Amino acid sequence: MFTDRVQAGRRLAEHLRHLTGQDVVVLGLPRGGVPVAHEVARALDAPLDVILVRKLGVPIHPELGFGAIGEDGVRILNDDIVRRAGLEPEDVARVEARERAELERRAARFRGGRNKVSLANKTAVVVDDGIATGATMRAACQVARAQGAARVVVATPVCPPETVQVLRQDADEVVSVLTPRNLIAIGQWYQDFTQVDEDDVVALLARAGSGLAEEVWIEAGDTELPGTLVVPPSAHLLVVFVHGSGSSRHSPRNRFVATSLRQAGLGTLLFDLLIPAEETDRAKVFDIGLLAERLVQVTEWLRKYVPNQRIGYFGASTGAAAALWAAAEPGAEIAAVVSRGGRPDLAGERLAQVSAPTLLIVGGRDEHVLELNRAAQAMLRCENRLEIVPGAGHLFEEPGTLETVAKLARDWFSARSSLTSQGPLDPH
Repeated sequence: MFTDRVQAGRRLAEHLRHLTGQDVVVLGLPRGGVPVAHEVARALDAPLDVILVRKLGVPIHPELGFGAIGEDGVRILNDDIVRRAGLEPEDVARVEARERAELERRAARFRGGRNKVSLANKTAVVVDDGIATGATMRAACQVARAQGAARVVVATPVCPPETVQVLRQDADEVVSVLTPRNLIAIGQWYQDFTQVDEDDVVALLARAGSGLAEEVWIEAGDTELPGTLVVPPSAHLLVVFVHGSGSSRHSPRNRFVATSLRQAGLGTLLFDLLIPAEETDRAKVFDIGLLAERLVQVTEWLRKYVPNQRIGYFGASTGAAAALWAAAEPGAEIAAVVSRGGRPDLAGERLAQVSAPTLLIVGGRDEHVLELNRAAQAMLRCENRLEIVPGAGHLFEEPGTLETVAKLARDWFSARSSLTSQGPLDPH
């Protein structure tokens, strides 16, 4: 059994980890599906929205659906039922007009003026708190497809196996935590199955909407760099992710850590240090001075675009050297630096000028990089710590190791975020 919809959503998210890093939109079926979808969206670092579907019922037999409608004028009809029920075009139009009015009311109520999240060329993860027959979910899949979704995934905590098979006719993938053969009622699989009202849906969507990712373009000299910026309403510290060689703002490991930081109320910026034409130039990939200069320019842009935010750096591999180099610039006022599997040694003599509290995280099995970090730590004059993650290699791919990195980084940055009212940190 599930404790409640929140716990069910977290368990469901564990079964959807393979979608991390993909272009995903999570869609909750109102009302009960939205609390579950909210947890899935948080875990996948994806936008959350509702998918609104209204069944079109035969007038003299309303429980028999002859079609469904969705937003943007989407209409799906079962021509066979329309014909067998003897429905005329005006009958169809009358039922549709009534249901569309209700659909539009709900859309306005739930989103509170926010735009619907586009599904064009994205993976739509359609979530409900449980599925019995699958009729509504099938309609939702068809609506998502009609709205441009490139791929549709049905996700639910509980669904009988025969319904899973039916849903595969409309979905590319069906994920259910539990698949009991005798599903009498969805509520029997929850300890707390309290009814979700419209106010609950509005609150959850508003909470998720306030932290939606914003795609930005950042001027860095004569170059424009793409980035993804998220600033939760309560954030006082914003962490800039500096990726390593051969990576980008789409790094699944950095995105995983960024999600953990946002759940702790911290802002994040993931951006590309190099434009596509530069990524094959190995000289630029390992030009720490150039990368640090761009990071300084991005930081200057960020201070203007999101004022009154303390700035932290999270660097991976060569990105850690660039982060420390930039943090050593006079007047940088960086609140904290975290290095994951980094090469701080590449910052050279600049290490002695770093004033930001610095956390070095290295895998216990990454022996060569560990020695380089120990040597670099000896050059640091700021507050610093070296954390060794047992059993972890350079990429922290071993089970549980990346979660350890995320927790260490979250705690390091959060401790500096709490000092907001005291002005710039005294690094000594």
